[in-house]
Amino acid sequence: MPRVIGNKIRKTGLFSYLIAFSLILVACTARNRIEGYIYYRLNSNPTTLDPALVNDVQGGTISAKLFNGLVRLDRNLMVVPDIAERWETGERGASYLFHLRRGVKFANGLEVTARDVKFSFMRILDPRGKSANSWVLDKIAGAKEFIRGEATDVAGITVIDRHTIEIRLERPFSPFLYLLTMTAAYVVPEEEVRKLGPDFGTHPVGTGPFAVKRWDHNSELVLERNDRYFEGPAQVKGIVYRVIPEDLTAVTEFEIGNLDVLTIPAYEYSRYRTSSRWSNLVASAKGLNTYYLGFNCARPPFNNFKLREAVACAIDKGKILRTFYDGRGRLAEGPVPDLLRKWEVGAPRRYDPERAKRILKEEDKVTRPIQFYVTSDPEVVDIAEIIQSYLRKVGLDVKITQLEWSAYKAALNRGDEDMFWISWWADYPDPENFLFPLFHSSNHGAGGNRTWYTNNEVDRLIEEGQAAGDAEERDRCYGRAENIIVRDIPWVSFWHRTDFTIRQPYVKKYRIYPIYTIDKGTEISF
Repeated sequence: MPRVIGNKIRKTGLFSYLIAFSLILVACTARNRIEGYIYYRLNSNPTTLDPALVNDVQGGTISAKLFNGLVRLDRNLMVVPDIAERWETGERGASYLFHLRRGVKFANGLEVTARDVKFSFMRILDPRGKSANSWVLDKIAGAKEFIRGEATDVAGITVIDRHTIEIRLERPFSPFLYLLTMTAAYVVPEEEVRKLGPDFGTHPVGTGPFAVKRWDHNSELVLERNDRYFEGPAQVKGIVYRVIPEDLTAVTEFEIGNLDVLTIPAYEYSRYRTSSRWSNLVASAKGLNTYYLGFNCARPPFNNFKLREAVACAIDKGKILRTFYDGRGRLAEGPVPDLLRKWEVGAPRRYDPERAKRILKEEDKVTRPIQFYVTSDPEVVDIAEIIQSYLRKVGLDVKITQLEWSAYKAALNRGDEDMFWISWWADYPDPENFLFPLFHSSNHGAGGNRTWYTNNEVDRLIEEGQAAGDAEERDRCYGRAENIIVRDIPWVSFWHRTDFTIRQPYVKKYRIYPIYTIDKGTEISF
C-alpha cells in the first residue's frame, strides 16, 4: 500500500506502485524449489560469512546457522551452554573456566578443541586480520597489548587441556558472557582457516546445524542440513536465501510462493494485518532497539540544554507512532529498551508545544537553520519531514539533508550535523549495550556517542555497572545513569520498534527472536 501521511494519500506513489506491481506480476512466476528447503529473502548479497569479519545483522543471522560459540542465548535471553557444556566463574566475574563438550565436530569432520577456541579469539584480536570486532574480546587480560603489537600472545587466554580453556579479564566486566554469544566469538577450525586464508569468508566451515552448499553471489545462498549437528539435525533439509533488493519484488515472490517467510515492508503492514487471507499468519516480536532524534551537544545551538528541551516538547511522538508508524512499536521512556529495564525512569518531556514556544522566546534566538541529517531511506525522510513540520510550528527553521548510509555515518562521526535521526539495535541483551557505546565520553563519534554527550557522573556509573559483582548492584548503577541521561536530553527517545513477519500457511514452528543469533534454524518445519 502507498504510505499515508495525515489524511492524504500520495497519489503519484499509488500510480507508480500499481504500474510496478503489474509489471512484476508478469515477470515473476513460481519457480522450481528444492524439496524440503525453506526459502528466505536477503536484501543484498552478504559481504562475508567469516564471523571474524561479519558486522551486520544479515551476515550474523546466516552465521548463526553455520557456527557456534562457547555459549549462546536461549529464547528467554538467558546465557546457556553451547560448545562449552559448563563453566565456572571466579574472581567476582574476572575469570571463566570453560569445559567443552566432547565430540563436537566441524563440518570437515575434525573435533573442536580448546586450541581452536584460543585461535578463534586471537584471530579476532590480531590487527593483521582487520576485524572490526576486536572490542568484543578486548576486555581479556593482555588483549590490548596484543592488539598494539606489544605482545605475541594474549595472557588471559590459557588452554588447560584439549577440552578446557580459561579466560581471564583485566577486571570484572558484568556483560562478558553476553559478549561471548555474539558472532565474533564463534569458534572456527584453525586448520581450515589457515588452508583457505581470505577464501574462508566464502567457504566457511563451522559446527552449526547447516553448512554452505552453494553460493551464487547476488542471486542465492543455499545451506544444507548438517545431520551430525551435536544438538540433533534440523527439521528442514536446508535453507535457501534469495537475494532480492526491492521490497515490491520480494512481496510478489512471497505471494506466488517463491518465499516462505518475509519481513513485512512498512508500506505493506496494514494490508497484511487486515487481510482475511494473511492476518493470522503475521507474527511479531518486540525488538531490542531504540529509535531516536539525536542532538549534537558539543556545539550551538544544542549545547544549550533549554533548546534541546524545547525540541523534546515540540513533537507529539505518540501521534506519529499511532498514525504514520501504524503503531509498529512502543513509546520509549529512555534509551534502554523496556524489555531490558528493571528500574523506574523519570518521565521524559511530554508533548507541550506552548512550553516549547515559551522556552524559545526566553532563550537566544537561533539565527540559522538547524541542520537535520537523515539517510535517504524514504520512510526516514517522511519521519524527518513530520518532525520538521512540528518544529516549524514552534518557530524553529529546520533544513533536512539526505545522505546515503556511508556518507551519513561519516558525517555523524565528524559531528557535522545539528540534529539527526537514527536507531540503535542490541548486539547483546544487556542495558550496558545501550549506555556505554551511546553515552560514555570515551565513545564520542565513531564509537557510538554521536551526540558528543559528556557527563562525568554518567561515565562513572556506567563503569561501576560494568564491574558490578551482582545484578542488583549493576541495575542500580545503570538505572541512575539512565535517569541522568533522560534529564539531560542528549537525544529524544521515540520508540522501540516491533518486528513483523509473514509466513506461508504450511510453515510450522516459526518464531521471531529479539536477537538474531538465537535462531539456529533447527525448529522450523513444514
